[in-house]
Amino acid sequence: MADRILMLILDGIGDRVVKELDDRTPLETADTPNLDEFSRKGVNGIMDTIAPGIRPGSDTGHLALLGYDPYEVYSGRGPFEAAGAGIELEPDDVAFRTNFATIKDGRIVNRRAGRIKEGQEELSKALQDVELEVDFQFEATVEHRGVLVLKGEDLGGDVTDIDPHGANERIHESTPVEDSEENRRTAEIINDFTQKSIEVLSDHPVNQQRAKEEKPPANVVLPRGGGKVPDLEEIESLHGLNSAAISGITLVRGVCCLAGMDIIDVEGATGGLDTDLEAIMNETVESLKDYEFVLVNIKGCDLSGHDGLPEQKIDFIEKIDEHLEALKGLDDTYIAITGDHSTAVTIEDHSGDPLPITILGGDVRTDDVEQFSERACAQGGLNRINGMVVLNILKDLADRTEKFGA
Repeated sequence: MADRILMLILDGIGDRVVKELDDRTPLETADTPNLDEFSRKGVNGIMDTIAPGIRPGSDTGHLALLGYDPYEVYSGRGPFEAAGAGIELEPDDVAFRTNFATIKDGRIVNRRAGRIKEGQEELSKALQDVELEVDFQFEATVEHRGVLVLKGEDLGGDVTDIDPHGANERIHESTPVEDSEENRRTAEIINDFTQKSIEVLSDHPVNQQRAKEEKPPANVVLPRGGGKVPDLEEIESLHGLNSAAISGITLVRGVCCLAGMDIIDVEGATGGLDTDLEAIMNETVESLKDYEFVLVNIKGCDLSGHDGLPEQKIDFIEKIDEHLEALKGLDDTYIAITGDHSTAVTIEDHSGDPLPITILGGDVRTDDVEQFSERACAQGGLNRINGMVVLNILKDLADRTEKFGA
């Protein structure tokens, strides 16, 4: 019987050296006895999720790790967010990822509205009264994040973002990336929606209360990453595996959903620093009894990287490591541990730096690596690989591939 496959994605785990950490990365600094043990028992390397120097998004990164070429199938982040939020999408729909943000005097002063954690449903409900020339759905998802779906015909999916992607900048006006009547129409509609979101949210009771508590008001919605539903060959057809995914992140759930994977809900898997790691690990072990391939995403390291907090990132890495004990009893399973991208605390964003990767199980050819970290794994037997081949490597080890040629 062929073995099972587990891909554990530690979102944003990779980093650059940090001066305050004596020129080490957070991963090099963290105390990680379990990850180090896995490296000693596995074969190691470093991985460019898409290509050297390319900064992956979490969407394109996960597409690559599932064996898709993002340059061929990626149509924007919005459709994945919408699918992950449980919205049924039609081929003509255009979906956007959104942020609740804070605007003052025409400038964005906080792109995430202080990572708002309460009142999103009330704000979302108020936005349903916005009048646009097309039907739409808006749903808040996790913290500041949300989804906007424009529903109707004659809509284009290739427009620029409203979100300026930085603080102290004015809201951008969306324009067509490729000039067409459909793209022009979509750009006009989301420009209209954004301005009307300011009108609806500015005096909303949720924001009045946030002002009293000296919290950034969520007084504007910033659409970005628009696109139409991509045409993905399902994982079972592409790889011959019945598969499932565990993640508290709407985007990742959406990628896996559109790839035809079952989504396993885990209570307490918030996608934040408070995520229930024990529950995730327990469900991971259980799911491998029913599925040939399971992908698990754990988000917290990415949040600390974006916020430029190396010590917080170290703490969360160590929390993950404590809970990896649960994976040691997995028999007949090949495990890959890596990330979807690096999130460097020094730049507070994704970077193109390659990620550490270890693969263990059964009869892998081990190497001399003794630590799971960016520089240590670079000395391993996998050498430097591309993220799009990882699942193929795992399938070969698990005896789930066919011979190519005679």
